[in-house]
Amino acid sequence: MKKRVLIICDLFPPSFGPRMGYLCKYLKQLGWEPVALTEELNDDTFSFLSEECEVRRVNFFPASNKTLRRVQWFFVFILDFLFGLKDARFYREAKRLHRKEKFDLVLCSTYRTFPLGAALKTARKFGIPLISDLRDVMEQYTGNEFISTSFKTIPLLDRWIVTSFRDKSLRQRNRVLRYSDWLVTVSPWHVELLKQYNPNVVLIYNGFDPEVFYPEQIATDKFYVTYTGRILSLSMRDPSLLFEAVALLAGEKKIAPHNFRVRWFVDDASEGVLKDEAEKYGVADYMDFYGYVSANEVPAVLNGSSVLLLLTNKSSGDGPKGLMTTKFFESIAVKKPLLCVRSDESYLEQAIYEIKAGCSARTVNEAADFLMEKYTEWKANGYTSTHPDNEALNRFSRKEQATQFSALFGRVVK
Repeated sequence: MKKRVLIICDLFPPSFGPRMGYLCKYLKQLGWEPVALTEELNDDTFSFLSEECEVRRVNFFPASNKTLRRVQWFFVFILDFLFGLKDARFYREAKRLHRKEKFDLVLCSTYRTFPLGAALKTARKFGIPLISDLRDVMEQYTGNEFISTSFKTIPLLDRWIVTSFRDKSLRQRNRVLRYSDWLVTVSPWHVELLKQYNPNVVLIYNGFDPEVFYPEQIATDKFYVTYTGRILSLSMRDPSLLFEAVALLAGEKKIAPHNFRVRWFVDDASEGVLKDEAEKYGVADYMDFYGYVSANEVPAVLNGSSVLLLLTNKSSGDGPKGLMTTKFFESIAVKKPLLCVRSDESYLEQAIYEIKAGCSARTVNEAADFLMEKYTEWKANGYTSTHPDNEALNRFSRKEQATQFSALFGRVVK
């Protein structure tokens, strides 16, 4: 008989939430029956993962009008900040689900704090174990990038709201972490941070689905450097080293816009930032901008590229910490050369070189030399490829990670 796990999470497919979506896909093969409780969001990024398990959704913003939804968002934010509205609604739904058919444990996955409070109350109410999965933490950001929507009041009031929200969220988060049976997180840096709240921390990376992301050799008529994602801020993801490298190679007449293209699959706000930066470095002629692509289109975009781009920044001091995103793992899965700019000089750089996935550039010359090497390879073959360490690569399979989660579940239930 399968054991049942209640997954309480802020995001779940079809909206952006691949970690839990892929986990449910493979958990069922390992003797677990997952049921997800999540928020209703108007997003179908991962629609192909939406049927992997039973899902109960809570809709906090039912208005169809965009202006009304923003008003609802503001009032829900205030009520949640003052009274814990969202956790209270989730807790009520979790009780209904458990009374319908009992669960053996609770897994809560979040990128900030919500819905950890609801998960703890549910676990305590029914006397079952709680595992808290931290995909991201506020401390990893360089500024206020953890706030997805700006308030746009007066600057002083904005700062007070964000600071108060951050401080309260951290207090609530850390309380739940201390009472959790186990913590799971996504990078060695996150492990070290979270150990100060609970010594029982397990590292389970983000990863790639081997049934979706695999290498294909596709010849292209142009050399494509490709980036998919968002630019939260230039301090988090700094493309300047790339632009400097392209400017250097263009100045030396080693590349030309007719067959060397940098493709950006980004949102409108990121496009504006990138265009300004490209103009500043005099490389706008080499840039092509596209909108977001759906998740099921990403493998073809990656395989049709010559170099895949990761943007980050040096992790020391005020730089971003522990950034090992899903994008990184999906890029290495298709075995295309990876260029990370600027190197974090930390765990991401270490992983890139351990897997033999490409270059984590600390200098302009390193980035330019890598681009030139791969450009030469493309001109000879019509495509590029890498030969990573497959044993190291396979550790980041979503299927393997589901096995790690399953082993942890078995330990806490036993």
